[in-house]
Amino acid sequence: MALTQQQQANLKHQLEARYAVLQDEVRQELLQSDNETYIELAGQVHDHGDESVANMLVDVELAVIDQHIAMLREIETALQRLNAGSYGLCTSCGEEIAVQRLDTQPAASRCLNCQKELEGPDTHGTPRL
Repeated sequence: MALTQQQQANLKHQLEARYAVLQDEVRQELLQSDNETYIELAGQVHDHGDESVANMLVDVELAVIDQHIAMLREIETALQRLNAGSYGLCTSCGEEIAVQRLDTQPAASRCLNCQKELEGPDTHGTPRL
């Protein structure tokens, strides 16, 4: 069953709201990283163990920013699909994505079956969700 206009409007609102939050989080993280640069952290360390921790903290901070940017791109792509009229259709098989899935993951581009197939089984042999 295709998404109603009201469902599309609600999902678009969710996507736009999440986009704004992520943009703000990335902006804040980048501003914070300017205030706590690696050079400052490295200058404060006194041994190799402390230096390793400083390196790890910088890596984690960058990984979080990368993750937020990836989600921003997914949301942009979902909004493009919405404007093009293909939102809610699986990009792999072309079938409709369940409304329940879109409610929980508005940027989802694949139906649950195609997503499970893409991810493959986990280490215990059961499909990941």
